Amino acid sequence: MVVGDLITGKRSRSEDGETGGGQTDDGATGGERRRKTRSFWKELPILLVLALVIALGIKTFLVQAFSIPSGSMQSTLQVGDRVLVDKLTPWFGSEPERGEVVVFHDPGGWLPGKPDKPNALQRVLSFVGLMPSADEKDLIKRVIAVGGDTVECSGSGPVKVNGKALDEPYIYAGNTPCGDKPFGPIKVPKGKLWVMGDHRQDSSDSRYHQDLHGGGTIDEDEVIGRAVVVAWPVGRWSSLPMSG
Repeated sequence: MVVGDLITGKRSRSEDGETGGGQTDDGATGGERRRKTRSFWKELPILLVLALVIALGIKTFLVQAFSIPSGSMQSTLQVGDRVLVDKLTPWFGSEPERGEVVVFHDPGGWLPGKPDKPNALQRVLSFVGLMPSADEKDLIKRVIAVGGDTVECSGSGPVKVNGKALDEPYIYAGNTPCGDKPFGPIKVPKGKLWVMGDHRQDSSDSRYHQDLHGGGTIDEDEVIGRAVVVAWPVGRWSSLPMSG
């Protein structure tokens, strides 16, 4: 009916004299729609590769996630916490400082046994930095003294660095600063770090590895980065500022 034609404003294909390739309401022809669909599937692999490159870049140069496997850093960090580690600042020559919580590679002999073998999904996620690596032996402790410092702890404490007592509010409730392992005085060599866990009576740290190469200290080069944020679980979101 004419009324219908006036309302819709559309004409039939025969009225237009068209023989094919009709249009949709947005003006796209069927051929154009097919080309757009093909274009998307061609671009998808490129987008996935680009996303992978970005993720790898972030993991390599910016931040990486790590899981807390033990109670050695309680109460600051709990078992199962996921922390984000800043890997960027070391690239600009920044060195670990007293009071920082750092993640570092096992310098040799600190961790017994071999790490668990991850499954395929864990390998992929850890490769791009979305999940802590399950096949590396890494530790997390607090830097107590740096190269050139003299560190010691006797009796029930406190820990002293260069003769000055440290203020350590982060120590696990009920623990003493020395834990059950008094030590020192020890002169920390240049380029080395003396590290301890906040849960002093449940941390196998520098105090317990004085018989190994380095005398309980670790190389600054072994440090992966500084833990800056508790990212998971959500209820424990918090930053990890320097203390001490």
